Amino acid sequence: MRSFITIFLLLISISVLGQKAEIYGSVLDENGKVFDPAVNIALKGIAGGTTTDKTGKYKLDIPANSEIVVQFSHVTHKSKYKTLNLKVGESIKLNIILDKLIQFDTVNITAKRHEYTGVTHIDPKEIEAIPSPSGDVISAFVKQIPGVYSNNEMSSQYSVRGGNFDENLVYVNGIEIQRPMLVKSGQQEGMNFANADLVDNIEFSAGGFSSYYGDKMSSVMDVTYKRPTKFGGSASASLLGGSVHLEGSAAKNRLRYLTGIRYKTNQYILNALDTKGDYHPSFTDIQLLVAYDITDDWELSFLGNYAVNNYEIIPQTRETNFGTIMEALRFTVYFDGKEVDRFVNYMGALNLKYHNNETNLDFTGSVYRSIESETYDIQGQYWLDVLQNDLGKDDFGDVAFNKGVGTYLNHARNELNTWVASVQHRGSKGSLQWGFNLRRDILNDRLSEWKMIDSAGFSLPHPNDNIGNADPNYSPSNEIHLTEVIKGKQSLNTNRFSTYLMNDWLFQKNDSTSIYKLNAGARLNYWDFSNELLFSPRISLLIKPAKNKDISYRIATGLYSQPPFYREMRYHNGDINYNIKAQKSAHFVMGTDYVFQAWNRPFKLTAEAYAKYMWDLIPYEMEDVRLRYFAENNAIGYAAGIDFKLHGEIVEHADSWVGVSFMQTQEDIKDDYYYEYYNAAGEKISSGITVDNVPADSVKVEPGFIPRPTDQRFVFNLFFQDYIPGYEKFKVHLNLVYATGLPYGPPTHKRYQQTRRMPAYRRVDIGFSWQLIGSETALKAKNPLRNLKSAWLSIEVFNLLEINNTLSYMWISDVNGNYYSIPNYLTSRQINLRLKIDF
Repeated sequence: MRSFITIFLLLISISVLGQKAEIYGSVLDENGKVFDPAVNIALKGIAGGTTTDKTGKYKLDIPANSEIVVQFSHVTHKSKYKTLNLKVGESIKLNIILDKLIQFDTVNITAKRHEYTGVTHIDPKEIEAIPSPSGDVISAFVKQIPGVYSNNEMSSQYSVRGGNFDENLVYVNGIEIQRPMLVKSGQQEGMNFANADLVDNIEFSAGGFSSYYGDKMSSVMDVTYKRPTKFGGSASASLLGGSVHLEGSAAKNRLRYLTGIRYKTNQYILNALDTKGDYHPSFTDIQLLVAYDITDDWELSFLGNYAVNNYEIIPQTRETNFGTIMEALRFTVYFDGKEVDRFVNYMGALNLKYHNNETNLDFTGSVYRSIESETYDIQGQYWLDVLQNDLGKDDFGDVAFNKGVGTYLNHARNELNTWVASVQHRGSKGSLQWGFNLRRDILNDRLSEWKMIDSAGFSLPHPNDNIGNADPNYSPSNEIHLTEVIKGKQSLNTNRFSTYLMNDWLFQKNDSTSIYKLNAGARLNYWDFSNELLFSPRISLLIKPAKNKDISYRIATGLYSQPPFYREMRYHNGDINYNIKAQKSAHFVMGTDYVFQAWNRPFKLTAEAYAKYMWDLIPYEMEDVRLRYFAENNAIGYAAGIDFKLHGEIVEHADSWVGVSFMQTQEDIKDDYYYEYYNAAGEKISSGITVDNVPADSVKVEPGFIPRPTDQRFVFNLFFQDYIPGYEKFKVHLNLVYATGLPYGPPTHKRYQQTRRMPAYRRVDIGFSWQLIGSETALKAKNPLRNLKSAWLSIEVFNLLEINNTLSYMWISDVNGNYYSIPNYLTSRQINLRLKIDF
């Protein structure tokens, strides 16, 4: 019976398909020009199709007497669909205009000329579904760009091609954004400055960027806010916080406003950490952008921001299991005390713009104010136990015996007040661009930190015993030695000046020849603290072969310097190095991208190889998001690698991407050495004196090049989107990350000892989204939800596989100076519920 039905349906299908109708016409771009390569015309759900010819025309037979969906698609433009139901023998003319560009993650592609500039263009609407424990979809996406690395999902910070967090430029509407400096962990960090609800476009470059951008060595993210033309807004809420934004215009669109309020609390996430206690984090951010067109040529705007981050924790207990099968360990701590941190930031910028034909002038004055305080007194009493690892024992997994006990006390009273005021001008006429910036930095810093460690009743570092001393008043056991004592009070008032000039040249005889686009420019930078005048020439060449317009090549090189801000010039003891200089680097970048179609859907493959040579480097240590510099320009280094990314519609109408990166970065610190000791038998020993009090032979060892703290050798990223066929209102978003471990070592402040490797970072996040209201939703006139454009309900599962990823290590020491590293794990599996509406 089943076979009979199958044959019957097949015969009906053949009969229907045998009855033909015809469509014909042309497909052109938004400028009325012919596409090259050709446009694909396909029938959804039915094999076959055709393409346009050299004049843009096409002809196609379609089944008659049935509803058919015709798809017109091109690699550079969004597809258009026409639903038809023609009679047998009917022929109709159907002219199509494809006028909406596909905005790929790496470049905006035009029909006749697609330019690969090494800049990633990000549309906020395309990334808002990325599951992120931090709630920051912009940083979550940036971390997936090849060459960008992060092993901390709670932080918005990232390193780029071997650089650190301080080497990344961030602009919002042309204004350079500063970030707090006392933040030491992602738990305290708050929110990224850029509010995704207000953003119109984001551009990101991982290196080799032009002279237009300022004086840092790794990357630049340039954010542009919206220019609203009518009233609208959005609201969102989740277990991690919420946001509201409003936008609109008045006075015949001459007055525009944009405002957003965000609130974030990661208390729900922090409660899943190994350290149990009372967490009270709250982060609030308010932004306002107002613009007014004085005339058709002049615009005046103001951008303001107020952000306050409060972080309070009263830790109670911590239990961490770690080690190997051969030696399984348990670290248990009972706490007293608390930590209270507060970071308040203000920013205001007034901007005046002039635009007339090819002339653009931009004048901006801005002020940034930061008030940061960090206070804590936390005592921890800890036990280090060995667990029973014999599977045959009844007490398997329980404590077998104690390996050590101790107490530590951490104290801090740190305050940092910062003022940054700047005046800048940027202009352009045709392809020529110029600009200058004058900035004043005022910093007042007060540091007071110390640690006391007691191991089994012995204060560390432990003083030498003095048994039998004749002086009755001498008692070494009464001496308390503090470790890592930092005391300092500093005030700085410095001025910075920078200027740039650059130009673009286009070389192309006609549309049938290859395209060569050259960008060349230079920057000058002067800082009165160091009296350095730095010259940074930069050049890039884009090549677009005539034989294949789907391929582009780019070569870029230049000098990139980074004068210190403040942290780089402060020693571990709080003193300032008044002879500090700028760090410097030379970038070399070669890349290509290829735009193609697969399964009648657009894809882009990008590859970039790079090399960076760096000198006058300031070595540093990294723990979580805190960087502590050695405040000396005494290192050289390099970074080299290659990045790949494939982006496209693996599933139709759903963008996905996969990225792979290989990288190595190392540094050689000058005058960095240690001694190895050998006894008479040639055996290596720990000190310069043998057991017989005979001086040992010593060998001076110079470590040479060692991994930098950001040396992440391999990274794999995957973001995949899918939906239920025929029901695109339900979507699935999968985010997968694998990254090899970063270097680490004991807290001895000896960089050559920090060459161990953390375990690999592995994480899978998944999100399920359901569109409750959309453009096709029919609501009655009296329905209170009738003014909503869209409403999405999402369920997100963070760390789906519940992998214990290591962020950093806590170090404990016994009285003999032996160190034990206790891993600080990141978040475990958590579920988040999120609702987002647009109106």
